[in-house]
Amino acid sequence: MKPVDPKVTKVGFIGTGVMGNPMATHILNAGYELYVYNRTESRAQSLVDSGATFCETPGAVAAECDVIFAIVGFPPDVESVFLGEQGIVAAAKAGSIIVDMTTSKPELAVEIAKVAAVKDVHSLDAPVSGGDIGAQKGVLSIMVGGEEAAFEAVLPLFKLMGANIVYQGPAGSGQHTKMANQIAIASTMIGMCESLAYAKAAGLDLETVLSSISKGAAGSWSLTNLAPKVLDGDYAPGFYVKHFIKDMGIALESSESMGVATPGLTIAKTLYDAIAAAGNGDCGTQALFKAYAQKG
Repeated sequence: MKPVDPKVTKVGFIGTGVMGNPMATHILNAGYELYVYNRTESRAQSLVDSGATFCETPGAVAAECDVIFAIVGFPPDVESVFLGEQGIVAAAKAGSIIVDMTTSKPELAVEIAKVAAVKDVHSLDAPVSGGDIGAQKGVLSIMVGGEEAAFEAVLPLFKLMGANIVYQGPAGSGQHTKMANQIAIASTMIGMCESLAYAKAAGLDLETVLSSISKGAAGSWSLTNLAPKVLDGDYAPGFYVKHFIKDMGIALESSESMGVATPGLTIAKTLYDAIAAAGNGDCGTQALFKAYAQKG
């Protein structure tokens, strides 16, 4: 399987929202012929203005392209985009490579790979971590499952979007790795918010506290990137609360099926469910602090 080449490879990108738009922009800026689809067409307008071609369905994108990426919202969206009548697999050309970058169910990744294989289409599941900041800077962590030969062929495109790109194993392995990632983040977010709530109650200057604890043993991506947003009262989404709740639900289902106890994840989801019910579902994940601010 030959590596992608901007001179001959046509690339499709489905889902051009907060994450997808900058990811697709990196591909377009690298010189690839780009075809895009988004349910809300206006969210793809900046790409079209820069030279991308807008298509009316996911299938129309797949019919034109050699490599097709998608990053959408929820597992039903993934199923529709990839396996629907006007979806990617139905229209994809033999030998093409399809890549789901949504955080979705591992078993759905396996199903997509099986259906795609019947058509001689190569499938990868490649969820990402790093939020809107990582997408904009092209430094996402990308966890990839599926055919290793397809991974090697698409690697030049992954490198346009990410800085930490790791092949994890067969179909579904990328999604399982992302579940492990989300489980780690869930408890980390609790720790970050409880730490800030404690420091606030103690009358400390929160920025001064962060300058100490973010560079010590407690340091984390969340403390470095999201805690300052909390201090500024900035709850704009880099990654939506509603999408994190979706991820945690998938992780809980997978954990239960494997007999793995996840008490930290369970507590985190309960707290996130509460702030979503209070109207914060479209906020960024740092809005978890509101659960503690309300108690203060």
